[in-house]
Amino acid sequence: MSDLLSGSEPASDYDASSIQVLEDMEHVRLRPGMYIGGKDDRALHHMVAEIIDNSMDEAVAGHATWIEVELHENGHVSVRDNGRGIPTGPHPKDPTKSALEIIFCTLNAGGKFSGDSYETSGGLHGVGSSVVNALSDHLRVEVARNKELYAMEFSRGIPQGKLERIGAAPNRRGTAVTFHPDAEIFGSLKLKPARLFKMARSKAYLFSGVEIRWKTAINDGETPQEAKFHFPGGLADYLKEAMGGASTYSEAPFAGSVSFEKFKVPGKVEWAINWTPARDGFIQSYCNTVPTPEGGTHEAGFWAAILKGIKAYGELVNNRKAATITREDLVAGAGALVSCFIREPEFVGQTKDRLATVEAQRMVENAVRDHFDNWLAADTKSAGAILDFLVLRAEERLRRRQEKETSRKTATQKLRLPGKLTDCSSKSREGTELFIVEGDSAGGSAKMARDRKTQALLPLRGKILNVLGAASSKLGSNAEISDLSQALGVSLGAKFNVDDLRYDKVIIMTDADVDGAHIAALLMTFFFTQMRPMIDAGHLYLACPPLYRLTQGSRRVYCLDEAERDVWLEKGLGGSGKIDVSRFKGLGEMDAKDLKDTTMNPATRKLIRVTIDEDEPGQTGDLVERLMGKKPELRFEYIQDNARFVEELDV
Repeated sequence: MSDLLSGSEPASDYDASSIQVLEDMEHVRLRPGMYIGGKDDRALHHMVAEIIDNSMDEAVAGHATWIEVELHENGHVSVRDNGRGIPTGPHPKDPTKSALEIIFCTLNAGGKFSGDSYETSGGLHGVGSSVVNALSDHLRVEVARNKELYAMEFSRGIPQGKLERIGAAPNRRGTAVTFHPDAEIFGSLKLKPARLFKMARSKAYLFSGVEIRWKTAINDGETPQEAKFHFPGGLADYLKEAMGGASTYSEAPFAGSVSFEKFKVPGKVEWAINWTPARDGFIQSYCNTVPTPEGGTHEAGFWAAILKGIKAYGELVNNRKAATITREDLVAGAGALVSCFIREPEFVGQTKDRLATVEAQRMVENAVRDHFDNWLAADTKSAGAILDFLVLRAEERLRRRQEKETSRKTATQKLRLPGKLTDCSSKSREGTELFIVEGDSAGGSAKMARDRKTQALLPLRGKILNVLGAASSKLGSNAEISDLSQALGVSLGAKFNVDDLRYDKVIIMTDADVDGAHIAALLMTFFFTQMRPMIDAGHLYLACPPLYRLTQGSRRVYCLDEAERDVWLEKGLGGSGKIDVSRFKGLGEMDAKDLKDTTMNPATRKLIRVTIDEDEPGQTGDLVERLMGKKPELRFEYIQDNARFVEELDV
């Protein structure tokens, strides 16, 4: 304590010299996740969005009528507009640098802080342009302003020279930014034409006063190489495209635009919504043309207006069941778009995924509510159809809630299992796991290794029925299938409902050998044909038990296969003495500690989530039918077609 009071440094590797002060561009490159969310594909494309948003701010402010987005063959991307152009004069606080250089090389520098240049804008923190500059190995800015053309180039945030005057430009105005994402940051990731095309088109929908021009030199086979977007109908046009021709309860959507003039602040809200029985619901929201995928206060205000309006209409027509409708019911079958323009919005994080401006909720709710009441009253046919649909959704939701509240114990008592279901104690589905294990011996070790609160066990006797190779009449009479469906709390086929599932994860845990793989294949075939929504929702997993255990002194290592075993044998375990190799013939040979550490403990195990990845609908079903169906000739044909891909067989 005396050392601290006297100001002397205690002996340590951590001293005053350990404190680093990074320049703006260095900090962005060291911690890109703080500014664009990471180094992944989403972050890469977010860089383009930052530059487009600057041009959109010019358009929304009334200074630009078109924006051009071009993806070049060499991976560069250009964004041009016909706005006012970035200021090029010396900056008052540092006359040795131009305002353009300050904008592209300094965090928290921009023209959107005072509110004098932009009433509403997507850029708020003055970091968009400078972050893109820092994360690009090359960036060039051209500005046509006051009939003069200027240019400046950068690399990784560092100017490659001063701002140059190129010459006269009497017929040109605006800003053009061309940049190439740095491979040191993003590795082999490349900008995708389809994703940029969708981004450019969405911007045109969000502001009807701008034309978006698209160009690409990269032919991906699905994206047009040139296009122009201008949508006078705004969000109503956007919703029509998003619904994809699905039948709706109202011929025309509830759509509109209202300014915030009565709140004595600049800005407005635009929206479009309709309900359909043909697809799941969705909502896309934006603030100042910036997507807010996590919603926020503007979404909350919008749904509050719709919910209050539909309940009020239900009361008006004496439909007492309307009072049970919740926001969950509204969202379930609705296609909705909400876009607000407000001054100085507050977002959660630099990537602006969620709007946090408190006033936005009140302004959006008040602006939308009156118009929704009038719309319902003016079209009673559509209003009645929507109300009936929402009441049915509410009744279905309440019915499911009541069914879920049925005691887990009751469901367990119905089971007739050779090796009884060993259930977990949790009353909620969240976080629970059902292990489908192969045989009673494995079940014995698993009972001791499991977490009793969240992990349940269902031992199966032998191989489950191949549902594709058996008559449909056998499904209902098969004991294993009946036991399994009862344990899960669901029905089969068309009657299956993923909301009825009693466990959060269903984990197939079989031996790490050929027989175990066959059992896993039979189970996956069963789930795919009878409970596919469970797979689509991400509830089905495969456990990864090890095949080998290596021991050297006090050191113990588990290996999934021969290749991993050979790697460890070559480099050693770090212990002393001979390395003992044990091969597990099955899960039943593993003691409880082995099984827990390798296969059941969420902190140390490996799981494979079963997913369905297909380019065309039905592709996976056709493959499953070929491999597991009744026609052996199709399997033989598949083996012949794919035998050349097998490099080695361990026989």
